[in-house]
Amino acid sequence: MHILEGWSYVDSFYFVSLIATAQGPTAIPKTDIAKIFAALFAFVSVGAVLSSLVFVFGPALGTLVKIGFEYAEKEEAKIERGLKKGREEKKD
Repeated sequence: MHILEGWSYVDSFYFVSLIATAQGPTAIPKTDIAKIFAALFAFVSVGAVLSSLVFVFGPALGTLVKIGFEYAEKEEAKIERGLKKGREEKKD
């Protein structure tokens, strides 16, 4: 953006960081080539950030989901045992 729009390095860095974090820029580029660059940068950077997050936190989230399913299955088994016990008591 420094080269395309003539912005200062700080303004260019701020603009790109806002795009990369999907917050939306505070300024709009004036030239068409800068707008195209910003759009392509947004697609690439947001995709890279999401891929990185999945790579880093994916195993932990997978483990949490597995633990959650195991907990839900145990609770479901308790409920089934309670219902079965209740049915047996009604028969007696």
